[in-house]
Amino acid sequence: MILSLPFGEIVQFVAVLLVGGAFMGFIAGLLGIGGGAVLVPILYELFRILGVDPVSLMHVSVATSLAVIIPTSIQSARKHDERGAVDRDLLRDIALPVVLGVLIGTVIAKFVPGGTLKAVYIGVCTFVASKLISGEGTWQLGTQMPEGRLGKAIGMVIGILSTLIGVGGGAMMTSYMTLYGRSIHRSVATSAGLGPIIAVPATLGYVWAGWNIENLPIGSLGYVSLLGAVIAAPASVLTAPIGVSLAHGISRRALELSFAAFLIMVAIRFFSDFVF
Repeated sequence: MILSLPFGEIVQFVAVLLVGGAFMGFIAGLLGIGGGAVLVPILYELFRILGVDPVSLMHVSVATSLAVIIPTSIQSARKHDERGAVDRDLLRDIALPVVLGVLIGTVIAKFVPGGTLKAVYIGVCTFVASKLISGEGTWQLGTQMPEGRLGKAIGMVIGILSTLIGVGGGAMMTSYMTLYGRSIHRSVATSAGLGPIIAVPATLGYVWAGWNIENLPIGSLGYVSLLGAVIAAPASVLTAPIGVSLAHGISRRALELSFAAFLIMVAIRFFSDFVF
């Protein structure tokens, strides 16, 4: 599909993906998120311009974002872990329920329309933006992280939602940890470690879910646009360490507010598709 475009438009397509990937990697390192909240709307607009079937448009955007999250989150998690900031015990406790949630989310994504994915995306963006705006410590449910069935159930929900909207789960994990009194830096680092746990099985799930679907972008494997992922991923991997370095050295309040504003704009953009 992209190969049929004029050369100038191909250059623009590649440039936007490189810039989007670089910004995604930076934000992933800084906020401990997979970066899908940044990349999904960029991919959505690019694939829309390229004429991807509206029925599959959101699925392709989400799936390709998850593929890019794999190397980005691995790089981000490794850099945070080198600083000793990752709560490995919590990751071990929550990993299996999260993966189970990813599998459930993949099955749901195969059968629900793109509009449902947009609605979930709007809801999660709105919640995370509200949490960022409120600031650290203003929303707190307790000082002890939930254990047993409740903790596992929360992990499963994080896995389901992350799969449906194409993120590495970091924004939700960070919100979850700070709700129970964990420091923002500890939460960010641990959330970065959650990215690969979600992104790898979720990407494979979208390959399965999109198998034999017609009118997908050229070079796609299921719903995953390999071309889009290959262009965006290297840029995101290069910039993730920069975000990690800044995350451990500066006040993050201004960036939290900026990212919250971005999420709100994205939510409004997708909400407009329902209204107009």
